Amino acid sequence: MVDKKFKKKKFYNGIIFHRVIDKFMIQGGDPTGTGSGDAGYKFMDEFSPDLKHDKPGILSMANSGANTNGSQFFITEVPKPNLDNRHSVFGELVIGLDIQDSISNVEVDRNDRPIEDVIIEELNIIRKGKAAKKFDAPNIFVNHFAEAERIAKEKEAKAAAILKATQDKFKAQKEKAIALPSGLKYLITEKGTGEKLPETAELITHYAVYFEDGSLLDTSKLEIAEALDAVNERKKAHNAYQPITAEIGPDAKMIAGFKEGLQQLSVGDKATLFIPYHLAYGESGNRGIPGKTNIIFEVEVLELLK
Repeated sequence: MVDKKFKKKKFYNGIIFHRVIDKFMIQGGDPTGTGSGDAGYKFMDEFSPDLKHDKPGILSMANSGANTNGSQFFITEVPKPNLDNRHSVFGELVIGLDIQDSISNVEVDRNDRPIEDVIIEELNIIRKGKAAKKFDAPNIFVNHFAEAERIAKEKEAKAAAILKATQDKFKAQKEKAIALPSGLKYLITEKGTGEKLPETAELITHYAVYFEDGSLLDTSKLEIAEALDAVNERKKAHNAYQPITAEIGPDAKMIAGFKEGLQQLSVGDKATLFIPYHLAYGESGNRGIPGKTNIIFEVEVLELLK
């Protein structure tokens, strides 16, 4: 796992703080001093609701995305709650905040690298207590990777099963769907009891949008995201899984197929809309949707506003 050139060496001794941003944090742990190096391995994120970036002196893992922890770390100078559940907290300064502050104030270049190297002269790990002294770090670390591999394979199999079930569902629905002259196809999967939507209206609706292969692109409904094992944790944390207000009619700023599909429905209806690309985002595409992409919407009309 660890690069052989680091074996039997005190890894952090002599490493610099390569990135320093006053009123934010100081970052080190890269053996190359460039910000792109590591010890030869990556490990998964570990989050706890009790460990937050809620004060100065919090030690946390630097990363380049989910589950890319290596040897780099940073120490906060101020609270940074936006980093919670994105970077793994593992400790805090109990003494030395004044030293951290002095490092934060060094002169840096335009890339936030100190003009004069700020060096970690010596780093020691001191085990306190019987449990700490018995902690078998190498063995636990090896098991971590084995467990990570098992979880990844399990998740991959689950994702494949979910995708197959979604594809089968849409295939069966499309065979029953009503085709309109525009090329849109729709199927009411659950009939509501409310009034028919007028040609021009403002309404509240839940939605889930999929690529034609059945993979989920986005949804307003947490239950759907959970069922598809596709919850966006940041969206969930911000309580953003909520129905949207949509407008239908000639001047409404929604894609044509979505508007036309809703116009076929009544309040309370649940439906699936099979939208060809010329009624969606056309030949150019839009924000993660390639050009000439057919899409599928599941909608639930909750309320007619006007």
